[in-house]
Amino acid sequence: MGETAVLSILVLHGPNLNLLGKREPGVYGTTTLDDINAMLVQQAQELQVQITALQSNHEGALIDAIHAALGQHHGLVINPGAYTHTSVAIRDAIAAVELPTVEVHLSNVYRREAFRHHSYIAPVAIGQISGFGANSYRLGLQALVEHLRQS
Repeated sequence: MGETAVLSILVLHGPNLNLLGKREPGVYGTTTLDDINAMLVQQAQELQVQITALQSNHEGALIDAIHAALGQHHGLVINPGAYTHTSVAIRDAIAAVELPTVEVHLSNVYRREAFRHHSYIAPVAIGQISGFGANSYRLGLQALVEHLRQS
């Protein structure tokens, strides 16, 4: 991946995000995962970057995708869902590949239950965006691209 390569970003959606639009709409809204991915494709075109999106309910599949991103992608936008608060393994995978990572959440996790206030991912991410619904992803992608272009 040379300096002139188009930036490639991996977007990972964690557990239960496949149910967006149906799952607790009072917390997560009515926007679906397909809607978010379509918004991200449009944002990527405007930013002149490529994105690849993957959703999994399985911790190991997310870890495998992070490992496979090495040498394939320049950065990672991840909504680890509940794994944010439980997965040392996802944290370690991000630390191991050393890809600039932005953690995103639809809801403001700090206005929710106390167990959601701790993130294993935040210490290995360049930043965290939460509480802006689907726009958290858009803002996260924009912030990551700006970071990569300044590096």
